[in-house]
Amino acid sequence: MAGLPVPLPSAKMAAVEKRRPAIAPAAGFTDSGRPSMSRAAATAENEEDFLRQVGVTKMLRAALLKVLEARPEEPISFLAHYFENMGLSTPANGGAGEPPGQLLLQQQRLGRALWHLRLAHHSQRTAFNNNVGVAYECLSASGRKKKPGLDGRTYSELLKRICRDGEAPEEVVAPLLRKIQCRDHEAVPLDVFRTGMLTCFVLLEFVARASALYQLLEDPTLAVADRRMGQAVLDTLEGALQASNSATAPAHYLEAGSLLGPDNLALAMDRALVARRPSSPMTREEFLEKAAALFIAKVKPVG
Repeated sequence: MAGLPVPLPSAKMAAVEKRRPAIAPAAGFTDSGRPSMSRAAATAENEEDFLRQVGVTKMLRAALLKVLEARPEEPISFLAHYFENMGLSTPANGGAGEPPGQLLLQQQRLGRALWHLRLAHHSQRTAFNNNVGVAYECLSASGRKKKPGLDGRTYSELLKRICRDGEAPEEVVAPLLRKIQCRDHEAVPLDVFRTGMLTCFVLLEFVARASALYQLLEDPTLAVADRRMGQAVLDTLEGALQASNSATAPAHYLEAGSLLGPDNLALAMDRALVARRPSSPMTREEFLEKAAALFIAKVKPVG
């Protein structure tokens, strides 16, 4: 019997065969049938091992737990403070041994208090006093193991932050801070807090004005001022402050500076030049320290 002819595949069937996906070997298995690890998975596992060994995984987990525990209004800012201040509580860095969560919450309260204090210039008395009250409440918020109220340590830290952010030289503001700071565990009432904040802001403005005066005296080629001229301006400034003996508010010391008008300054400089005494240079740092000392002498110490 003659064999039946085998039908040839039609063009349509050939097209279907071309579109049919080829059977790929099972992913993740070797020829022997055992599972294999891809290069990407091996790299990821090595990276996880490294992070675990150096403690990063544990550190991040602890940070996230702190965020969940505190539930701050600004989580990103909270985490930034957390990583910035992690070493403050360790003995190697001179930390006080406080729990990191409490330290971070205090730093966050300080930042919020500073924000409120800068909302209005101290010359806007009503607005400034209201903002001082809000800042005081921010810092007086009680924690789980802390009684409500503001202690001297937090108050002093805020004073330092204000002066540091004001870019005043440390040697200029240090004598003032020694006068108006409180002991760490001393309770700080609102009126003392208000006076301290106002005094710091007024001193920063006072130093800025003294710096502008020095710039008028400074020889641009030598970057120093003539001592006779500088001392003449300081003497005039001292006279202006002495004339404000009846004033008790620090802001009044700035108002007393109105005696340092162009006419009075010109007369003082003329007298210094007429004296024709031998002179030496006076640096900006020396001038600012002496000017600030005149202001600080008028400030009453706390306690």
